[in-house]
This record gives sequence, structure tokens and C-alpha cells, in this order.
Amino acid sequence: MIALALLGAAAACQSSHGNAGPIERSAAGLQQVPLTVRSGSRTHKFIVEVAGTPQEQATGLMNRMSLAPDRGMIFPFPTPRQASFWMRNTFIPLDIIFIRSDGTIANIAENTIPFSEDQILSEGPVSTVLELAGGRAAELGIKAGDRVEWAQ
Repeated sequence: MIALALLGAAAACQSSHGNAGPIERSAAGLQQVPLTVRSGSRTHKFIVEVAGTPQEQATGLMNRMSLAPDRGMIFPFPTPRQASFWMRNTFIPLDIIFIRSDGTIANIAENTIPFSEDQILSEGPVSTVLELAGGRAAELGIKAGDRVEWAQ
């Protein structure tokens, strides 16, 4: 009960997005930042949680029951590397977007299968991975080669 009360209090203390600037912390305690995907002449805006530590990255979006269409999670790496993800303990399908160090999308694993332990790999070294709700990339026309920008 105490944990639920603390989570509720944390959610209530969040600032709103808009002219006030980036949201500081999510209910899970992660920093949140604005992120933009530029796809041709279209711009898609999201608020993403930053999984910045090894522990946060290991947990990711596990045990979450939903993800709003304008939300996501970003996994920055200190140096570019081949990235490998899986869906263990993940209840919702995700689009896993692999991003090169120049900000361009290398590849997208769309609508990944919840609870699957199959490896989902980047096509070459990447510096960041973005997770969105499953099907969102196709819905918005986001594709390899598009550019991702976020407050680091």
C-alpha cells in the first residue's frame, strides 16, 4: 500500500508537458524527456522515459500493462554497439527502434511478441534504442533512415 501511495504521489507531482518544458520523472522514477522523430516532412513528438543505468535498461518496460501512443522508453549506450533485446516479462507488444550515433534509424522490429525470449538484434552498431507501443511506427510511417532527436 505504501508503494502504491508513493507512486501516486510521484505521478501527482509531475509537471505537465507543453510550455513548462520537459517532464522530470515518471511514476517509475525515471527521467522523462521530449523526443522527436522526423520522417520526411512529418514530425512525430513523444515523451520518453530514459533507461540510463544498467539496472534501468535490464528492466525496461517489463511488467507494464500499457503504453500510451505518445510515450516510450529510450536506452542510450555509452558507445555504439550491436544491440540485442528480448521481451521477457513484457506484457505489451512493442516497436523496437534501433538508432545509429548520427540519429538515423538503422532498423525497426515491429510489434514484437510479448514474453518472447528470442533475440531482437540491431542491424549494425547503434548508440540508442527507442521502444514505442507496438504498431505505432507503421501507423506513423516511421522507417529506417528517419531521424530521431532527443534531449540528452
